[in-house]
Amino acid sequence: MRMHADQLTIATATVRALVDEQFPAWRGLPVRRLASSGTVHAIFRLGDELTARFPLRPDDPAVARRRLEDEAAAAQELAGRTRFPTPLPVAIGSPGHGYPLPWLVQTWLPGTTADDEDASTSVGFADDLAELIAGIRAIDTRGRRFAGAGRGGDLRDHDDWMRTCFARSEGLLDVPRLRRMWTVMRELPRTAPDVMTHGDLIPGNVLVSDGRLAGVLDVGGLGPADPALDVIAGWHLLADGPRRAFRDRLGCDELEWARGRAWAFVQAMGAVWYYAETNPAMARFGRRTLERILADES
Repeated sequence: MRMHADQLTIATATVRALVDEQFPAWRGLPVRRLASSGTVHAIFRLGDELTARFPLRPDDPAVARRRLEDEAAAAQELAGRTRFPTPLPVAIGSPGHGYPLPWLVQTWLPGTTADDEDASTSVGFADDLAELIAGIRAIDTRGRRFAGAGRGGDLRDHDDWMRTCFARSEGLLDVPRLRRMWTVMRELPRTAPDVMTHGDLIPGNVLVSDGRLAGVLDVGGLGPADPALDVIAGWHLLADGPRRAFRDRLGCDELEWARGRAWAFVQAMGAVWYYAETNPAMARFGRRTLERILADES
């Protein structure tokens, strides 16, 4: 089922043709589509060691290529900065065979996403997440500052989006209560300078093995932002006890912790209604995060 009204269709046969034409050395590698809760790319396994990622929504090809180049640069910047593996860029493909955009080949990471292996009750997993975030924060921003329109800047910039979410969530969620919570959250002041963040630590981007963090996916959002942004991991990925351990290990003060909860709220609100019919894993993740936030308020 299509998640986006303008979503592109990418057939396995198209991927096969693009790989064979543009990267002849990989002609012998099998291609298969991977089931994924991802909302930005279609993912194809290419042999045993590679994956190919195809943007799902139309864009100007030159803009899309710059975005993939930025993603590859972010992956290189993060590589080796923590002990947790992340995918490495290998090549950027070009449009062709009816597919209108550039696409990215990167290394494959073994493991199971936290969508499929729940490690939320593991204190070891909580410690790993805190270690990951601390390692990313230690990367030099080199003078860069948050300049995007997404999560990571001023909470109040998301008022229009939240109004849309509340309107579309009638009948799905306790909207009056959630509106009241947002009225308080949006006023939380920003006092700390930008640090480097992953920006999207949701279950589908985190690999788990035996209750521990095994790897991190979708690293293209690496960049400077509100230090509270990656605190979303505590709400998206952890039950109450491990979440407290995560906070202690990360050393969050009251304001950073509250802003992290607010960023998780913004992301979760959009996931529930937008993906209610088309991506059950994403909708389920949004509901679970909101349940944790509501329970914390009680």
